[in-house]
Amino acid sequence: MPVAVVTDSTAYLPPELVRAHRLTVVPLTVVLNGAEGLEGIETFPADATRVLGGRRVSVSTSRPAPEQFARTYRELLDGGADGVVSVHLSAELSGTVEAARLAAAELGDRVEVVDSRSTGMGLGFPVLAAATAAATGADLPGVRQAALDTVGRTTIYFYVDTLEFLRRGGRINAAEALLGTALSVKPIMHMPDGAIVVRDKVRTASRGVARLVDLAVEAAGDAEVDLGVHHLAAPQRAEQLLEALTERLGDRLHDTYVSEAGAVVAAHAGPGLASVVVHRRP
Repeated sequence: MPVAVVTDSTAYLPPELVRAHRLTVVPLTVVLNGAEGLEGIETFPADATRVLGGRRVSVSTSRPAPEQFARTYRELLDGGADGVVSVHLSAELSGTVEAARLAAAELGDRVEVVDSRSTGMGLGFPVLAAATAAATGADLPGVRQAALDTVGRTTIYFYVDTLEFLRRGGRINAAEALLGTALSVKPIMHMPDGAIVVRDKVRTASRGVARLVDLAVEAAGDAEVDLGVHHLAAPQRAEQLLEALTERLGDRLHDTYVSEAGAVVAAHAGPGLASVVVHRRP
């Protein structure tokens, strides 16, 4: 059996890709006004959007327990996998990578953990690269390297209507959030080293989408690319992004994936999120 590939629920991969690549997805937990649920199984984007739009807002997220990862790894290895490569959202945003590494340490050298330094399809593209390498017979180091190489070729940008949700969740510092609120600007963020950083500021949502397009084209350079487009309660923004990028990138654009961000990202980004992930093909 080839190397098994594990990821977490914040990759937001379409279900058909999860099945086709035989991926194992370990969910994070979301707590919405005291109600706890597993992302993508018990708690969905609409649940987070509803709570975030209400008067009473109490939202938090938590990583899977190391024991959950250890159980998953053992099941895959006992089932005949030669090894496991486990690829997860940025360690700057969550303790998920740490939990996976604690579990991997119990199993010696049969499990490798990769920090994608991103989330959404910024995580999804390295996962798909690892799964493709595994399916073509790569060994454990080869599958790990396929994921790492793709991390280096993947760039994420996202627009949010307000920095307030990122501030509440501790994903951005209070000074940056206060500045954005005081100036009534709409921020565009990126994750150059796995942490969320303000890249640009615009005045309107329409300018935000236009700037995302420009930044994505810049990130693509002369390469052939795949795109991931995410939104939260803003499908029209996702459509505008994809339409504009399809026109700008032309025949250099290959695979595209459009999905609504899940409850974990929703809890920290808030409704109105629009994101584009650029994967430069080798």
